[in-house]
Amino acid sequence: MPEPLLPAAALDAAGPRGIRLAERRLGKIELRGDPGDRAFMAAVGRAIDLLLPTEPNTTAARGDLTALWLGPDAWLLTCPPEALAALAGSLRDALADVHAAVIDVSDGRVALRLSGANARDVLAKGCPLDLHPRAFATGSCAQSLVVKASVLLHLLDDDARGGPAFDLYVARSFAHYLFAWLEDAGSEYGVQVGIPV
Repeated sequence: MPEPLLPAAALDAAGPRGIRLAERRLGKIELRGDPGDRAFMAAVGRAIDLLLPTEPNTTAARGDLTALWLGPDAWLLTCPPEALAALAGSLRDALADVHAAVIDVSDGRVALRLSGANARDVLAKGCPLDLHPRAFATGSCAQSLVVKASVLLHLLDDDARGGPAFDLYVARSFAHYLFAWLEDAGSEYGVQVGIPV
């Protein structure tokens, strides 16, 4: 796993607590295969004990493992960093005789968590997606732009008390740019910058 993108600083307690922004430390695997191939789907199901989402812009989760739909034959699997090697090994073993690809993309993508009562307002400043709860419900994911950065956006939770929690997966080369933009865009609501989680 690469070093954290952000310094391990304590939460900034200044200002109202409308937005929280932090890097998430996750293992990330891009999985490719044909969902119409029963052998592929069965092998993946046995390896991770989870059915891959096959509907566009949906996700599936079991514990700390999440599968995000990227396209008709592609998924992003996320897990705790310490579980990455075992997950990748299980998938490679299970798919040894099946046409598939298991690629560790942990170093290539950074996961940023944006949460809080005004998280949608911050994203609306630079993202063309309709993020209203009727259009983008909990568990939804979509690839889009936030300002000029290509991201995979995932709504993990939409707690009425704490506000929505989004994970944004972005190429490492755009991560500092996107983080700085999110921090600036959220400044009117008060931003807490946290340690990587």
